[in-house]
Amino acid sequence: MKTLQLSSALALAYAGLTAAYPNILAELESQKKASGLKHRAAGIFDAASQLVDVSGAHAFTPPGSGDQRGPCPGLNALANHNYLPHNGVGTIDQFIESTTSVFGMGVDLATILAVYGAAIDGNLLEWSIGGPTPNVPSINLLGQPQGISGSHNKYEGDASPTRGDLYVDGQDYLLKMKNFQALYDAGKADDNYDLQLLTDRRAARFQENIDGNPYFFNAPFSGVIAQPAAWSFIYRFMGNKSAEYPAGKLDGEVLKSFYAITGEDGNFTYTPGYERIPENWYTRNQLDPYDVLFLNQDTTFQLLQHLEFASIGGNTGTPNSFVGVDPEELTDGVFNAQTLTQGNNLMCYGLQLAVQELPDLLSGVVTNLASAVNQVSSAFGNATEKLGCPELTKINQDQFTKYPGYTKLKSDGTY
Repeated sequence: MKTLQLSSALALAYAGLTAAYPNILAELESQKKASGLKHRAAGIFDAASQLVDVSGAHAFTPPGSGDQRGPCPGLNALANHNYLPHNGVGTIDQFIESTTSVFGMGVDLATILAVYGAAIDGNLLEWSIGGPTPNVPSINLLGQPQGISGSHNKYEGDASPTRGDLYVDGQDYLLKMKNFQALYDAGKADDNYDLQLLTDRRAARFQENIDGNPYFFNAPFSGVIAQPAAWSFIYRFMGNKSAEYPAGKLDGEVLKSFYAITGEDGNFTYTPGYERIPENWYTRNQLDPYDVLFLNQDTTFQLLQHLEFASIGGNTGTPNSFVGVDPEELTDGVFNAQTLTQGNNLMCYGLQLAVQELPDLLSGVVTNLASAVNQVSSAFGNATEKLGCPELTKINQDQFTKYPGYTKLKSDGTY
């Protein structure tokens, strides 16, 4: 069986990738020169419609007893400003409405994230942005929904921008000051945190997990879809839009506000659950939503610099033991290491693998497995059709069994 290995230096390609596909690096360079990776940028700015209300009913209100907050700073901020229910539990429609109206997320992308969250973290109808809560009853389920904070390697994953890694830090939902400080330090000279800086930080966090986390697992959804989204969202959604910067500019003060950080550099204080939308903060123009195609473009931008990001796989029980799954064997030839760099294939790969993985993840969890899978596949199908994805109808799930980061999510009492 072919496998793809990563070196500790994180070279541009997997060790072994060039042996299998000797022309791939030249092809990637050609793609970069040809495309220039020209990102869509909102060329219009309308202050009246883009100013986000943080007064009155939407004034910052910290969480109280019983309110849920978790690993996603954006969702925490939405709940703190009552764009999501303040208790941190929302329905699929509420997640779609709040993320599209406040952050300018495209409806297609918002639907994918909301429906998948309801299936993986909730009861198929609603879910918690934190941990288990009686506000998400166990209807449709055989056990208590665990929320995002209990969805490691299902929704939330390793190599987070600021959170700890579950099997290293004992939890995965609280900000780790070391990680935030490194992110802050990377951009403080210019007081600017753009997609290139975030891509560089993502590569560093990826390597840190390979070096120090025996259970690091880059999963189909949390690794290939959610992880690049988490890094891109920092700039795309937190950046403050203006006439001068219609696509947004993210400075240190705005970054701190969204991450519940106060104080001066070198003496920061983190107050869990206190993420807030700054005053005088302007969102994306509604005519330029951040949709699936936009996320695909940002994901490709990151991938062409760090091909390892596409490698589903992980450490095999010791640090620096990363082995990647061969996409051709995993998908019975539908995708391979070369075609993942072409067109929309990487996003197609992650979305379709997530659907194919669902029966295994939800088996013994939901009362009606077919209904749950159909709910997710329907939402994802709209996106994969838009992306023009090749059809993937099955995967070789046995390839995941060598990774303790995968097997633990099915046997660990956390899940």
